Amino acid sequence: MNIAKIVGENLKLARKAKGYSQQQVAQALNKYQPDYSEYERGLIQLDYEKIVFLCKMLDITPNDLFGFNS
Repeated sequence: MNIAKIVGENLKLARKAKGYSQQQVAQALNKYQPDYSEYERGLIQLDYEKIVFLCKMLDITPNDLFGFNS
């Protein structure tokens, strides 16, 4: 199981459900869009601070992000 891929896919779904672009989320994280894209593709793992920030921004729980609720 590749947790980074699962997190990336759930992050993408949550972002789209809120109507945000990758650029908008990247700016909120003080990142460039191509860097943020690597999170959604599971190429880079999120650190704890980013997990908490993104869960709050996207109105999801860490369980949602990690796929424990599916």
